[in-house]
Amino acid sequence: MSLYQLQKLIYDVNRNPERRDAYRADKAGFLARYELSPGEQAAIADLDVRQLYSYGVHPLLLRPFTLLHRVSNEDYAKALAGLE
Repeated sequence: MSLYQLQKLIYDVNRNPERRDAYRADKAGFLARYELSPGEQAAIADLDVRQLYSYGVHPLLLRPFTLLHRVSNEDYAKALAGLE
């Protein structure tokens, strides 16, 4: 597992419009740019908020990422609490 790579990917999608567009256009190709474990790749691809949080992704990175995916506050809170 590479928490740094995982958080870097999320940061890039959150903060860089060009990378965000690349992520949206070809998620698998974009994920291949980062050194992620298969589990990390699946958590990003499936937007598994609970799993990303359990991997150690900081909430200040995770919440904007989930907002880009239109995850409601309620669903986000439930995922962090493991209530999904």
